[in-house]
Amino acid sequence: MALIKSYRGLVPKWGRDCYFSENATIVGDVTMGDECSVWFNAVVRGDVAPITIGDRTNVQDGSCVHVTHDTGPTHIGSDVTIGHNVTVHACTIHDGALIGMGSTLLDGCEIGEGAVVAAGALVLQNTKVGAHEIWGGVPAKYIKPTRPGLTDNAKHYVAYAKEYLQSENSEIVK
Repeated sequence: MALIKSYRGLVPKWGRDCYFSENATIVGDVTMGDECSVWFNAVVRGDVAPITIGDRTNVQDGSCVHVTHDTGPTHIGSDVTIGHNVTVHACTIHDGALIGMGSTLLDGCEIGEGAVVAAGALVLQNTKVGAHEIWGGVPAKYIKPTRPGLTDNAKHYVAYAKEYLQSENSEIVK
């Protein structure tokens, strides 16, 4: 069972058919939609501002989703994939975006619908990534438009989460 922790009386809430791995951590003012998943060693911490996540969004292994007291909340849309070891901090990610492994999104940045942030990219504070654009590099810069279907990865994670939910009662191998 994941670590689900209230903070200052704020308790995480989520919709139906969500999967949280055994060592995922979800804290405070966090609201998730249906069929979301938070994977191994990922942290979603809404302690000093709220985090809202739409439907069918996945936060993969080792990622951290957080907020900033002065800057504000984190908003993540539906059908978003947040790859392994990503830092998402006090920003907005619109529906269908794909955030590549090891990337960092800083306070106030905005990732447009269907956009892709390449692996290892650093999206600086207050940067606006347009809808259906690919950005990469350190600091991240516009590369090119996305191609249709490039950001359909979220549906695969809905299927993976269902498999994990079905096997949830299986034994842990020691």
